[in-house]
Amino acid sequence: MANDTTPVPALSVPLDRDVFLRNLIRELSGTLQDVVGLEEASGFISVVGQRIGDQINQDYKAALQLPELSRSQVAEVLVDLKRRIKGSFSIVEENDERIVLRNGDCPFAEKVLGRPAMCMMTSNVFGVIAAENLGYAKVALEKTIAEGHGECRVVVYLKPSVEAAAADGREYFGS
Repeated sequence: MANDTTPVPALSVPLDRDVFLRNLIRELSGTLQDVVGLEEASGFISVVGQRIGDQINQDYKAALQLPELSRSQVAEVLVDLKRRIKGSFSIVEENDERIVLRNGDCPFAEKVLGRPAMCMMTSNVFGVIAAENLGYAKVALEKTIAEGHGECRVVVYLKPSVEAAAADGREYFGS
């Protein structure tokens, strides 16, 4: 039992860098959503996601010593990057038209609940990596944990098509 003689470092406080940063991002996105609305908050977070996507893309290409990634490498990178940050994405389907991914564990954990703007990180990171390597991507967040679904379902369309045009998502173009 803690009291005034218990040393502060010995206290059982649920705080570490990961929890602190997830709380920080949750509160920043929540404040943005409350102040400027979901659409504008998503736009701000998209800018950050694009920059992070560019960096992650460069890191993987450098590690693989390749100027660009193939479709199968893009799919593997999307799964691997999320695994490294404690997501559990897996490939449901992969073909020339699209990559469909499922996720049961958000890297933001419970901090993402009620903060769908945070999902723009996934959309932009996935979209930037796919488009920079394959020329085009449209990312549709069909289901998200943030919106109360038990899992995420993300479709990355790799070519403009009737199906891609009908999907609710964001388009990305390679440079």
